[in-house]
Amino acid sequence: MGINLEAFFEHTKDTHLEQFHPQLRQALTVHYEQKIHGRSGEWDAALDAMPALDSTEYSFQDHSIRVAKPEALELDTEAYTAQLQAFMPWRKGPWNLLGVDIDTEWRSDWKWQRIAPHISPLEGRQVLDIGTGNGYFLYRMLGAGASLALGIDPTRIFLYQFHAAQRLLPTNGAHLLPLRSEHLPAFGSFDTVFCLGVLYHRRSPIDHIQELLSYLRPGGELVLETLVVPGGIDTILVPQDRYAKMSNVWFLPSTKALENMLRKIGLLDVRTVDVNQTTTQEQRATQWMTFHSLADFLDPNDPSLSAEGHPAPLRATIVATKA
Repeated sequence: MGINLEAFFEHTKDTHLEQFHPQLRQALTVHYEQKIHGRSGEWDAALDAMPALDSTEYSFQDHSIRVAKPEALELDTEAYTAQLQAFMPWRKGPWNLLGVDIDTEWRSDWKWQRIAPHISPLEGRQVLDIGTGNGYFLYRMLGAGASLALGIDPTRIFLYQFHAAQRLLPTNGAHLLPLRSEHLPAFGSFDTVFCLGVLYHRRSPIDHIQELLSYLRPGGELVLETLVVPGGIDTILVPQDRYAKMSNVWFLPSTKALENMLRKIGLLDVRTVDVNQTTTQEQRATQWMTFHSLADFLDPNDPSLSAEGHPAPLRATIVATKA
């Protein structure tokens, strides 16, 4: 059976998003359905073997996205854990699904705690999360009151992780479409657009920000979290080669330079609400993500520097309003 994306189209029919259904279906056909992943059969089998519930005891507001195991459910915990491990690496979280703790690479709850106090209340809002990963933040957005939390991320394994949680829950407003942001129509209607940890991967940051604005309604809010470097309004680092061993990092501004760019584009009420040095407690290898992580990306003799000698990862959150 595998993945079924129809829940999004069912949830958004008879809404303003229905006019975009044909474009989204075409994008999914071209960029998802016609591109077969070599491990899809393995992942489909693992997902299909998992319990399918309609749980009533769950939490989207604690640090871990939690779905409790019903007392009546007979569960082979060891087999269920192995099914969840078939979708490794788990990067965003943490999760607790039917009593199994998934200790992810990132303590994404720490990021949400830094962001949530500074954004407009999400109660009743329709939100879009670009580069959502496995959807951890979508559930946190629902927990904060969003009526629709649509995530966009092309990575197949993240889609399976998301559906491993969705199949345990009643119908809800979280949806993940396996697309890239450039595959989306200009919705012009979302109340809040989140873009967390994506901007520095874009070759053309101004074009990407303009793209994000095309999804927002007038007066809507952009929440942008990205790597930055210390410095003044003219400080921008374009790594010659790699940054923290990542080859796809193009653009690291100072917060002042990024604020200046957003104002020049025409955004209003631009403000940096948080600046945080990423630590090896927040991003690290675990039994659910066994590859290299932050500690391996820093200078072993000076953790204030990346492996290449650049300033170590520093993340800022900027909030702004579309005119």
